[in-house]
Order: sequence, then C-alpha cells, then structure tokens
Amino acid sequence: MYSVLFGVSAFLVGTYQIHGQELIYQVLDYALEAGYRHIGSYAKWAGDVQEKGNTAVVYRNEEYIGTALNTLLPKYNLKREDIFITSKLISQAGKDEEFVEQMVRKSLANLQTEYLDLYLIHWPGVSGMQVTHPDNVKYRAATWNALSKLQREGCLRSIGVSNYTVKHLKEMLADCKGIVPAVNQVEWHPYYYQQELKEFCQQQGIFLQAYSSLGSSNTAELRDDETVKAVAKSLGRTPVQVLLRWAVEQDIGILPKARSRHHIQENVGLNFEIPAEEMKRLNNLKDSVGHKFAWNPETVV
Repeated sequence: MYSVLFGVSAFLVGTYQIHGQELIYQVLDYALEAGYRHIGSYAKWAGDVQEKGNTAVVYRNEEYIGTALNTLLPKYNLKREDIFITSKLISQAGKDEEFVEQMVRKSLANLQTEYLDLYLIHWPGVSGMQVTHPDNVKYRAATWNALSKLQREGCLRSIGVSNYTVKHLKEMLADCKGIVPAVNQVEWHPYYYQQELKEFCQQQGIFLQAYSSLGSSNTAELRDDETVKAVAKSLGRTPVQVLLRWAVEQDIGILPKARSRHHIQENVGLNFEIPAEEMKRLNNLKDSVGHKFAWNPETVV
C-alpha cells in the first residue's frame, strides 16, 4: 500500500520504547495488516563497553522483531524484500571502527536478516565523552568510515545520520569517502523546525526525516494545541493526522509510533491536504509558542 523508499509516503512503524515480545508481535501484526512496510528497530547498548561487554543489551526489541517477522511475513504473503528495515547505532561508546562493525553484525543476527535497508548514526557525539570534547569529530569520522565499508560489502543498503546539524553535515561531506548520508533524522514539528537544515539537506540529496512529530511522549501539549485542534476540526481529521500531514506536505518523512490498531490506522489516514492558509497558521506556531521537546545537538562540537 505504501512505498518503502525514501519518499513522503514511506510510513514507518517505530518500535523505540515498545518493549516485550508479545507487544512487539502485536504491533507488527497490526502494522503489516494496515499496510506499513517500513519497520524501525532500535538496539540500545548499556554503559562503557570495556566494563560491561559488547552484548549488554538494554532493549531487546531487535531480537523480538526478527522472531515476529519470521511468522508475520508469511502470514501476509510477504518476503524480506517487501519490507524496509531501519536500525540505529545508539551508542558510539566503542570509539573505533571494529566496535561499530560488531554492533551492526549483532543487529543483523538479532533481526535474522542478511542486510538492513537503512542504518543510522543516532547522534553526532560519543557516549561517555563531553559534547565539547574535540575528539567527537574524530570518532564521528571513524563511525562513518566503518558504515561506509559495510555498505560497500552489501550488508547495509543505505546509511545515514540522526540529529546532525548543518555544521556536522558539512564536516562529514568534506570527507565522506564518496558516500553521502541517505537520511538525516531530526526533531521536526510545528513548534520546532529548521528551514536552513531542510534546504541544505535538499541541496545535498539527503532525505530529511522527522521524529517527535507529535511532540513528547510525556506530554500531549502539541496535540492539545488550540490551533492544531482548530485545523483538525475544520478538516474533519484528528490533531495527530494534522501534525503528520503537516510534515508530509513539506516532503519530510515521518516516524509515527503506535501500539494500538486504532492509532496505527489513524497514522496512515493521511490522504488529505492542508490548505495553504492553515499550513501558515501551523507554521507560525514556532514563533508564537515554539520550543523543542528533545535535546539540542547544536551543543556537540
């Protein structure tokens, strides 16, 4: 039903903060039934690698996703090539190319697949290191070199980044070994968006993908915003659908995370347009109310 490529119609079921084998299976079952074909998996690694070892998994959702897909793909007459799997390097604590490769191999084993369609660097810093430390630059380069090597080998079809600013992207592009990031995943919603970053990514052929489209999971502030609710009412849609469609109309990818069948179906009900005047009202929220819900990557040197 929906493209699994980097177009605006690439609907993804995010699994971050969705834990437990039964829940993962249920969410993926609902999502595949609704037409989702893009699955985002996240492996989080705990603490200092030298102290706790390379297999200190905090969230086991990758392993559960791999097991669930073995059952669910045949159920929906799908093959591995019919779906698009994204995973992410949460921690760069290893600070070297060997560590990065180990993490990728671990994800492949957990997901029970020979390749990932997209693999992202979670942030431009290094776990356990001050964001102002100049070595962040060196370890960013080492991580990209490792992922570039794995892409050339074929186990990663595409590679990208998350939370990278224009500064971080310019630095990377100056020495990216000929491989430009396919995606930059950043916070993007009516309260907070960066037009300069969007224009730079478009110029460089980097697809911009939004997270926190609905604000923070800890608050309904954005979904309860009076302007968002008014626009939703005028269109006969929900605030969630308006917020997701707002990004889609800017050619921004979205990462709708949901657990229930109702919300999964709600997130793909975006076959409508927001009139220009209403888009302007939503855009103006950045100046009248705007603030971030997530951390600020500008602090990373």
